Amino acid sequence: MSDQSRPTDAGLLTVVVALAANVLVAAAKTTAAVLTGSASMVAESAHSWADTGNELFLLAAERRGDRPADASHPRGHGRETYVWSMFAAVGLLVAGGALSIWHGAGRLLAGPSHEQPHFTVNWIVLAAAFVFESVSFTQAARQAHGRGRRFGMHPLRYVLRTSDATLRAVFLEDLAALGGLVIAAAGIGLHQATGRDAWDAIGAIGVGLLLGTVAIFLIVRNHDFLVGETIPQALWEETLDRLLDHREIDRVTYLHIEYVGPMRFFVVAAVDLVGNEDEASVAVRLRRLESEIEALEPVADAVLTLSTPEERSLDRPADTVAR
Repeated sequence: MSDQSRPTDAGLLTVVVALAANVLVAAAKTTAAVLTGSASMVAESAHSWADTGNELFLLAAERRGDRPADASHPRGHGRETYVWSMFAAVGLLVAGGALSIWHGAGRLLAGPSHEQPHFTVNWIVLAAAFVFESVSFTQAARQAHGRGRRFGMHPLRYVLRTSDATLRAVFLEDLAALGGLVIAAAGIGLHQATGRDAWDAIGAIGVGLLLGTVAIFLIVRNHDFLVGETIPQALWEETLDRLLDHREIDRVTYLHIEYVGPMRFFVVAAVDLVGNEDEASVAVRLRRLESEIEALEPVADAVLTLSTPEERSLDRPADTVAR
């Protein structure tokens, strides 16, 4: 299973660390880009400023998505997290990816430059940026590792599957930032070694393609959760198992679970209760069961209905039967 609980403070800390690192890195890269005119450094500067703006979107996602349920939003505001995370991903695609590719292609088509390059400034800024980005990535990786270990998953696999949009965005954007620095360093290094500034421009295009790939993936994942992605099969089976273990439930004939926010679920089930009581008593028992299910940390809302006699029972997961 991919996730069940979400420590909000840890997620907020991850975003704040990333924001602070991106502001410092963006300022340094912009200074280097102005002083050297390096296409790769301009691309990296655009990347870092895009990431800085994205962290502001992610802060909004954390704050607005974590608001409690109210009369107009009975299942909470969790899906708003995906809206703001989508804005951040689009920003990365346009301000980071497209701008880097456009600038790199423009420099490549313009032909050789006769300006004297300042490689030392570039190398100093790239080294400093790598340190700052590593600090931010370490925080995101630590959070992903802790969560993934709880569910027996590799941190990267957990990040790709989790419903926590802000963790996924920070982790992948920081990983892309480190990869972008390597690409930029390769472009600048080849420029210095060969004297051909086309390598610098190619480095900028490479950075843009990397950012575009990450941004498109983030857009697709946020879209998946916005339109109501269902939970992983293992978590569905665990939920079914817990329902069948309840002392008041005889069988379950229907179970639907979908995300309504990061690690927040909406549960709909048709159940057959133990015993044979009148309609009023059954209604009271159903409402009580719904309240018990909603008290579980991942569940935002639960709706139970009665099964009809002819409906087929859902089978208990095979591994549970084996035990």
